[in-house]
Amino acid sequence: MGQTLLITGATGLVGKALVKQCLADGYTVHYLTTRKSKMESQTNYKGFYWNPQEDTIDVACFEGVEVILNLAGSSIAQRWSNANKASILSSRTEALALLHSSIETHKFTVKHIISASAIGIYPDSKTRYYDEKFQGTDASFLRSVVKSWEGSLKPFQSLDVKTTALRIGIVLDTHEGALPKIMGPIKNYFGAALGSGDQWQSWIHIDDLVRLFMFVLESKLEGVYNAVAPNPVQQTELTKLIAKILQRPLVLPNVPEFALQLMLGEMRAIALESQRVCAAKIQEAGFKFNYLELEPALEDLIA
Repeated sequence: MGQTLLITGATGLVGKALVKQCLADGYTVHYLTTRKSKMESQTNYKGFYWNPQEDTIDVACFEGVEVILNLAGSSIAQRWSNANKASILSSRTEALALLHSSIETHKFTVKHIISASAIGIYPDSKTRYYDEKFQGTDASFLRSVVKSWEGSLKPFQSLDVKTTALRIGIVLDTHEGALPKIMGPIKNYFGAALGSGDQWQSWIHIDDLVRLFMFVLESKLEGVYNAVAPNPVQQTELTKLIAKILQRPLVLPNVPEFALQLMLGEMRAIALESQRVCAAKIQEAGFKFNYLELEPALEDLIA
């Protein structure tokens, strides 16, 4: 039996794919879930209950664990009411705080925590090309969430736990996340680019993202890394390529910003903000993407 990993957010889009890969690679997986109905117990795959909101965790989950893969956090793709915004933030920071206090209190021998983060930390810009050294930020909701999320990793360092934050872009997957939502209207001949269409979208194929997590785990990399493919595209190009692969025409004008405001409210930022993000740091560390360009990535996922 291989090394034991503890995974949070194991039932989400990335978590499910990551669990599958870890098991295929011979790791034993302990996972934390807030739903007792989702708890399974097999030789190499075992669920444990936790509730970060109530500061509750089954500390047996840490048994034999040296590395934590943290993907906990409620979806940002929900209407940004005050209650949902509070949940988006607290679900991320409270999860990390509970892991930290558990390790500190019980002196568990965790050596490394690899946490999801997001490219939402970079301000909206059509012209900047962001790498991990960028320090500036602004007061927008997404940036404040990601800043607090990454800030919640820092206390682990005082426990001699290595920390890694992976700033994830738009994850392209056949069944979940952004791609099916964009494909739906295009399939039904209602497809159109969003807003101006010239906003940069930094994306990554789900398989490459899982491989990137495994690469960081096995190479013991620490610090902050952008988890995006090396070739971001503008929104219009993304829409056109999906239409091309689906063999559908794009006849409608772009969806105007005011319409997105009416439909999505403040959450329109997810569709309209522009972040052109650089993948050079993870490539320089030795990671090789299987999907460098968008078209082959989409062909693989849509076909």
